[in-house]
Amino acid sequence: MTDTIIYASKLRVRLSANDAHYGGRLVNGAHLLSLFGDIATELAILHDGDEGLLAGYESIEFLAPLYAGDFVEVTGSITRVGRTSRRIEFEAYKVISARHDISDSAADVLSQPVLVGRAVGTTVVKTELQRKTRDL
Repeated sequence: MTDTIIYASKLRVRLSANDAHYGGRLVNGAHLLSLFGDIATELAILHDGDEGLLAGYESIEFLAPLYAGDFVEVTGSITRVGRTSRRIEFEAYKVISARHDISDSAADVLSQPVLVGRAVGTTVVKTELQRKTRDL
C-alpha cells in the first residue's frame, strides 16, 4: 500500500462448515469477497456516516486456500478519497488453521499469518448521503 491510510478496519471470523463450498471443506473465494464488502461498508460508515456501495474491484488475488474451521482476519484501508469515491485496499490473512487431518475439532494458531487474498476496490457514497465533514 503506497497511498496514505485515511481510515482502517479489521474483522476476524471463523469459517464454518456452512461456508465450505467445495470438496475437502474448501471455502470459495466469493466468501472472501463478501468479507471485503463488510469491511468496505464499515469504512464508508466511519468516513461518511453512510454505508455507500461497493462499486467494483480493480484487482483481486486469491493466494492460498481457506477451509471450514480456519480463522481469517480481513483488513481494509481507505487510501484515496474523491468527491464520491473511496479507494480501499483489502488484505486477508489466515491466522488459525483447522487441522482436520488430526480430528474434526483440532486447530493450530499460526506463528505467522498467511496472506490468503488481497484486493483493491472502490466504494461510492452519494454526495447527498455524506453526513460527516472532514479536513482532508
